[in-house]
Amino acid sequence: MHTRAVSPKIDQHPAARAFVLVGLAAVVWLVLYTLIEPFSRWVSFGLMGLDPASHLGEAVAFFVYDVPKILLLLSGMIFLISVVRTFFSPERTRVLLGGKRQGVGNALAAALGIVTPFCSCSAVPLFIGFVESGIPLGVTFSFLIAAPTINEVAVILLYGLFGWKVAALYVASGLVIATIAGYLIGKFKLERYVEDFVWQMQGADGGFVEKLSWPERFERAWDSVKEILRKVWLYVVIGIAIGAGIHGFVPEAALADIMGAKAWWSVPLAVLIGIPLYSNAAGVVPIVGALIGKGASVGTALAFMMSVVGLSLPEMVILRRVLKPRLIAVFIGTVAVAIVITGYLFNFILG
Repeated sequence: MHTRAVSPKIDQHPAARAFVLVGLAAVVWLVLYTLIEPFSRWVSFGLMGLDPASHLGEAVAFFVYDVPKILLLLSGMIFLISVVRTFFSPERTRVLLGGKRQGVGNALAAALGIVTPFCSCSAVPLFIGFVESGIPLGVTFSFLIAAPTINEVAVILLYGLFGWKVAALYVASGLVIATIAGYLIGKFKLERYVEDFVWQMQGADGGFVEKLSWPERFERAWDSVKEILRKVWLYVVIGIAIGAGIHGFVPEAALADIMGAKAWWSVPLAVLIGIPLYSNAAGVVPIVGALIGKGASVGTALAFMMSVVGLSLPEMVILRRVLKPRLIAVFIGTVAVAIVITGYLFNFILG
């Protein structure tokens, strides 16, 4: 009697299976998102028995509603953005930006800054790689400004709190700031204020682009969701808790007087306060939302947020390894002025 060897069953359609799983996850996400509001009202006013008209009731309802809402928005949008990011490596970004002239290169660099990975810890190697690859200094700065300033977490949170118009204005203003500021820095011819060792480094092959299947892209995106949520969830909870306190207990008139559109000095003051602070978007955006809800002007609050996430002190400390103090001062001053102008523009458009 002959026996036939049985080979293990191999999934012949891994991509189709991956898309089905992602689709099912999207359905579950939508169901959960629609249940947030009734769940928050049940917890606050039913289970806890709080008065909806009381300060404590408002604060608790704000917290219970915003925490799951923001975490769901973050998980969904980070997954989508991370899939897009699998098509852009730092090496490929350098290839795309190399050889571009001022103006066009600045706009392209700013646009790429939205979808490519950037954080303070990667500032030095990215900066060295860009400059060493022959990318003009101003174009490099457009990328460095756009990547942290137009933060995907901030976009997601702004969309969840204020809708697509404010989120779109935030992205547009960030792109304009990065493009113009990088262009001006390039025109100043400040290459002499980059540390000498950057120019002396040998070139490396930046043309390699890793080939990934769709299941691998989805797997990496899911890993990014877990990693980012692990890093920011506590900031989200703390930020929303502070925002809930502001929402429930801080008098509207006090914030309107300090951060209202009529106070002309509020925008530059907010930027000056934000520059030395250190926080990520997950922590600062819920606070901004509560400030606006209590009477602060949108432009002033967003200018504060952009200065916190776009000009963080740790990033400046790390960049000091490759930039001389005068260039860092020009960088901070140019971006700060651009953010102040943007804050006034937001107040004018949305006021």
